[in-house]
Amino acid sequence: MLTATARLTRVALAAAGAIALAVGTTAAGPPQAFDHTYQTYAKLLASHVHDGRVDYQRLVADRAALVEVTSAFGAVDGAAERAWSRDERLAFWINAYNLFTLQAIVDHYPIRAGWFTLGPRDSIRQIAGVWDRLTWRVASRQVTLDDVEHRILRPEFKEPRIHFAVNCASAGCPPLRNEPYRAGTLSAQLDANARSYFASPQGVRIDGTTLVVTSILKWYGDDFVERFGSTTRAGRTPPEAAILGVVEAFGPPQAAALARNPAVQIRFLDYDWTLNDVVRPR
Repeated sequence: MLTATARLTRVALAAAGAIALAVGTTAAGPPQAFDHTYQTYAKLLASHVHDGRVDYQRLVADRAALVEVTSAFGAVDGAAERAWSRDERLAFWINAYNLFTLQAIVDHYPIRAGWFTLGPRDSIRQIAGVWDRLTWRVASRQVTLDDVEHRILRPEFKEPRIHFAVNCASAGCPPLRNEPYRAGTLSAQLDANARSYFASPQGVRIDGTTLVVTSILKWYGDDFVERFGSTTRAGRTPPEAAILGVVEAFGPPQAAALARNPAVQIRFLDYDWTLNDVVRPR
């Protein structure tokens, strides 16, 4: 039989345990809602992306901040993500692609290829399996970069302007913005990225009556047909009509005018896979 002292001790311990449980439950609280303003990611991009190029050396030194952002994406629940609005989801997956690309580069920086490697020795292409084998946890699943682009972004959203937003860490790619994509400004950001890209020699050049355009439009021309290929252009395949429609919509005035010329020819630029690192003094 318990003594009076023992009974009091047991009651006190039980009460203390209940209080601790209550405090612990309150402290943990419900899962935090995802920050669709991307404040932490915005600080990271603003600090390390300059004129479309990335200061990877500084980003390696600031790896903890990058891991913090990646962890926040990894903590997103799949069911919660599927309940977001279309533009919230689209912005999220574009941001995820660009974030995971940054992480892949940082994890292998400086990139050093063998002497007999074809292509730029500092290219993302030197990272084995970067698109189809390296995986990240996000929205309750493991995904590769190929999964994000070709199994989520392209088929689910059918938004061709993503090709001017997802960044492959290369000089030939549309430049990485120094801010995240956000649902409230998403369409304007996508348009601005397209115009910026086509205002650069990586997006479009003019050679007489020929438009020399990015190879992105060769690889993914079919993605642009529904939105940009509706105008009848005699003798043009649907992808060709779409390419001209894209240049007409987003190209600088001279290129846009040439895209309307029935005699215009189309040629594709060689893609520059050089790493989009900041240029450092030698």
